Amino acid sequence: MAPAEWRSLVERRIRFVMRRLRSEVTRVNVRLIDVNGPRGGVDQLCQLKLDTEAHGKLVVSAIQANASAALNAALRRAARTLVRQWQRRRRPVRQTSRLGTGGWTPGIQAI
Repeated sequence: MAPAEWRSLVERRIRFVMRRLRSEVTRVNVRLIDVNGPRGGVDQLCQLKLDTEAHGKLVVSAIQANASAALNAALRRAARTLVRQWQRRRRPVRQTSRLGTGGWTPGIQAI
């Protein structure tokens, strides 16, 4: 695949996967590395560096047999991580009771 075609494919995949998280991600940097060189094997490393508004920088990588599979795996990991962080931010903080402050204490009975 020609470099221009690959770049176009990468941009389309990033836009599609990150469409719901558009407000969270300000920039994505993609690196594709052939780890083993000409020896072959499962050696295509795709590394994504995402700049986010609320969480700073996020770096995700995946190694697969071919470049497209590595890109898809890295995008899946990035999206899952961003959704999890977004959900944590939206979740209300739960109040915890401390033992010994007059509340219920498990396993103690009055005699």
